[in-house]
Parts: sequence; C-alpha cells; structure tokens
Amino acid sequence: MDIRQVADGFSVSGQISPSDVATLKAAGFRSIICNRPDNEDGAVPHALVEAAAEEAGLNFRYIPAISGQLTQANVDDMAAALGELDGPVFAYCRSGARSTNLYMMASQKG
Repeated sequence: MDIRQVADGFSVSGQISPSDVATLKAAGFRSIICNRPDNEDGAVPHALVEAAAEEAGLNFRYIPAISGQLTQANVDDMAAALGELDGPVFAYCRSGARSTNLYMMASQKG
C-alpha cells in the first residue's frame, strides 16, 4: 500500500485489503472512503474492507465512481462525505487517481 498525501488531512492509495485497515488506523486515519466499484476488475468487495474498518473503529463510506466517467453525483457524495467524516481521511480506488480527482473536484465545490 503506497499512501500518498493529497492535502492536509486527506490521503489516497490504490486498492487496499481488509488487512491494510490496521496499518491505516496505526497511521492515524479515522475514516476510509472507497471510490472503486465492486464490479471493477480486481476490486476487493467494499463490504470486506468496511467490516474491517468498523471492527477497527474507523468510519467508512462507499462512493463508487467509474474511472473516466466521474459524475456530479460522485462529486456531491464525496463533498458530503468529506464534510461529515472525521479526519484524517484515507480514500482508495484502483490507483488513487480517481480518489484524488474526486477530492479536488469536491474541494472546489466549497
């Protein structure tokens, strides 16, 4: 897992597994956002990561977004999540790019 800080209180990486949740908690993250649809090739079902997050006491939000086809609803959902979730927040998708783009677009909603 290659954690990359995008902004103060927000970091991303590519796909994670349930076993990565303990590392995220130890790194100080309080919330996880999954931007990868479950039906995307190679995706770990979000429910598995969500269960691990809940067991670790972390917040979790599932905001699936299709690569190259981000919608206004995706941006609105991401903005809402960022406003509601305790930080620091960690988000993941296939590579981290989609989560980064959603963060940037949601931050501009202001």
